[in-house]
Amino acid sequence: MANSGHNIGFVGTRFAGTDGVSLEATKWAKVLWDHRHVSYWYGGLLDTDPAISMEVPHAYFGHSDIQWIHQRCFGHITRDADVTRRVLAIADHLKSTLYDFTKKFGIEIMVVQNALTIPMNIPLGVAISMFIAETGFPTIAHHHDFYWERDRFSVNSCGDFLRMAFPCTLPSIQHVTINSEAQRILSHRRGVSSLLVPNVLDFDVEPRGIDDFNADFRENIGLAPDDVMFLQPTRVVPRKGIEHAISLIGALNNPRCKLVISHASGDEGDEYLHALQELAVHNGVALLLISDRINDERGLDEQGRKVYDLADAYNHADFITYPSLYEGFGNALIEAFYYRKPALVNRYSNFVADIEPRGFDVITMNGFLTREVSERVQRVIDDAEHRQEMVDKNFALGKQFYSYAVLRRKLRVLITNFTGMDDL
Repeated sequence: MANSGHNIGFVGTRFAGTDGVSLEATKWAKVLWDHRHVSYWYGGLLDTDPAISMEVPHAYFGHSDIQWIHQRCFGHITRDADVTRRVLAIADHLKSTLYDFTKKFGIEIMVVQNALTIPMNIPLGVAISMFIAETGFPTIAHHHDFYWERDRFSVNSCGDFLRMAFPCTLPSIQHVTINSEAQRILSHRRGVSSLLVPNVLDFDVEPRGIDDFNADFRENIGLAPDDVMFLQPTRVVPRKGIEHAISLIGALNNPRCKLVISHASGDEGDEYLHALQELAVHNGVALLLISDRINDERGLDEQGRKVYDLADAYNHADFITYPSLYEGFGNALIEAFYYRKPALVNRYSNFVADIEPRGFDVITMNGFLTREVSERVQRVIDDAEHRQEMVDKNFALGKQFYSYAVLRRKLRVLITNFTGMDDL
C-alpha cells in the first residue's frame, strides 16, 4: 500500500439525502478514505462537513435560475438567445468556482458524480467541461443515468450543450458506467470506452438485525404479529410496476399477506398512487403506506412517534417485491440479498444483462403475473428451509459480485491510471 493518498474532489449538483447518486458517492469516498485518499465535496446542496466542502448555490438543479433554463431547453426545439446567454454566464461563474475549489483543497483527481450525465443542470455540465478542457484535469466521470435513457429529454433545444457536456469526452476523463447496456451505448454514441462499476453494499459487515429500537416496528405500522409483510422498498412511481405486487398478493388470497410501501410518490404526483389504491381495494389487498415512518436516520417525529430507517423495514419484511419495468441498476434488489430476504423480480433489461447471469435465486416474472409465479412465492412463505437456502446463496453471491471489495478493485484501476502507482 502506498504511504500517502491523494486529494479527491467529488463534484455534483447535490450530495445530500438518500438519492442513489449521493449514496454511491459516499461509498466511493469511504473506500478511498480507507486507503488514505481524502475526499472533498463541491455541489449546490450538501450535507457534508463544511470544513471539507464548497457549496455553490447555482450548482444545485433546484436553483430558480437553473429551473428557468431547464424549462426553456426541454419540450422545445428552439431557444431564445437570452437562454444561451444565461447558460454561458452561469457556466462561466461556476467554472471560476471550480478553479477556487481545486486550488483551495489541493484537489488532484476530480470525481464528477452524474453532473456530466443527466442534464438537470446544463450550466454546471458546461462549466465542468470547459474547466477540464482548460486544465486537462484528471477526472473520473461516474455516470448513473444518461439523458438518452429518459423520454422527457428527447425533445429539446439544447443539443449543442448535450453533445458538448453530457457527457464531455476530453482525453483526461475516465468514464464509469453502472450497467453493461449504458457502457455499450456510451461507446456507440460517443466513441469512448468506460469501466463498468456496479453499485455496491458492504457485505463484509453483517446487517444490524432486530434490536430494542425496531422490535416494535410491525406493531407501529399497523401489522399483526402473524401478518406476512411484503415490502416494496421504492418510491411510488409508474416504472416501479407496483401493480404487479398488488396482483401477486391478491392471487395469494390470504388476508394475512399485506403490502408495505416504504417511500412516497416524490415529485411525480399522486395519480399513480390513487390508481394503486383502487387496485388494492378491488383485489382485497391491504396496502400500508409508511413513508412518514421511514427516514434517513432513526429518531422521533413531531408527534413523538418513532421514525425508522430503511434497514428496519428490510429486517421485518418476509418478502421483497421488485417488479420494476426499468431500472438503471437495481439497488433495492442488492439490498434484499444483503438483508437475506427472498425477492420477486420483473426481468427488467439490466437485471437480465448484468445481475441474472450471476446465478441469484430469485422468483422472476416476465412483465405479467402467472399462476406458477404466485405458487413459487407461496412455497417460499411456507417452506422455511427452502427460503433459508435461497437467501444464504444470494448473500454469498452478493458478497462476491457487489461488495466493497469489488469497488476497491475497480477504483484501484481508475486511480492507478492517473498516478502510475498502486494506491488502493
